[in-house]
Amino acid sequence: MTSTLAAPSRPASRHLVTVLGLLVLLAVALAASLALGARDVSPAQVWAALVDPVAGDNDHLVVRDLRVPRTLVGLVGGAALGVAGALMQGVTRNPIADPGLLGLNSGASLAVLVAISGLGVTSASGYLWFAFAGAALAAVVVYGAASLGFEGVTPVKLALVGAAFTATATSLITVLLLADTQALDDYRFWQVGSLANRPLDVLLTVLPFVLVGLALALAAGRVLNALALGDDVARGLGQDVARGRLLVVLAVVLLCGSAVSMVGPIAFVGLAVPHLARALVGPDHRWIVVLSALLGPVLLIAADVVGRLVVRPGELEAGLVVALVGAPVLLLIVRRSRAVAA
Repeated sequence: MTSTLAAPSRPASRHLVTVLGLLVLLAVALAASLALGARDVSPAQVWAALVDPVAGDNDHLVVRDLRVPRTLVGLVGGAALGVAGALMQGVTRNPIADPGLLGLNSGASLAVLVAISGLGVTSASGYLWFAFAGAALAAVVVYGAASLGFEGVTPVKLALVGAAFTATATSLITVLLLADTQALDDYRFWQVGSLANRPLDVLLTVLPFVLVGLALALAAGRVLNALALGDDVARGLGQDVARGRLLVVLAVVLLCGSAVSMVGPIAFVGLAVPHLARALVGPDHRWIVVLSALLGPVLLIAADVVGRLVVRPGELEAGLVVALVGAPVLLLIVRRSRAVAA
């Protein structure tokens, strides 16, 4: 039974090689994020800006004050979104699930709009706690409602209650925007999702929550492998299904709430990254979580870099690029997976 929980579809040594390859790819993405944009900076200047900055040097100011913060936000936010998506797909046994299934994105969006419209908040640091609180409240409402009844929380009930909450929150957002059209521009920019203009203070504020969420996610791999076999089989294998599912949902709330509060509700990362990870390492959630933590920032940072280059000196928000470029890639992956299964 232990081997079933581990679900070792491929040798561990091959997984380690995959992890090393993704670390190299992530390093390339980080370097590109620091060097490329409306104003390209040479690798030598990037290195000098990091280790020996010169006051008043424009290239050094661009790297240290603008690109380092957005790159670090992309690193942490991408990892959080990718892992949150992997956890949601595992705990619900739903391959098209993402953190938005719990209503986290819509809850955060509603809270931010209330902050903009009712309190006049207009900065990323000001949105932070409202978005986090909205995501957490949404999770409490959805999980609490799904736990009612004889069977308690089930994947189907989570999906249904989450969809109902999302529809309700979306309707309230529409009503608020109709009542206060001046709030539309600020809300629209945040809602698209971007790494730009995020100060390091925002990252440092949510970093402890992300670290706790990642620790819970890494510990949940065996539980998710058991849940993949069904609740009854998981109980037969000695797993506390209710407790395990609650811990996974808590990790999702911490990760997704942190990411959304930093970069906005970029939904596609949480949907696509677990599929990419699963294609590389198979069904073992212990490895899926690790690869999702690497693939998430690669995808998000790469999208941010592409958005800076395609319309420079302007730029496209990372959320738009992720959706435009990532959707066809995901369709190809799903089609290839079906062909292999056949």
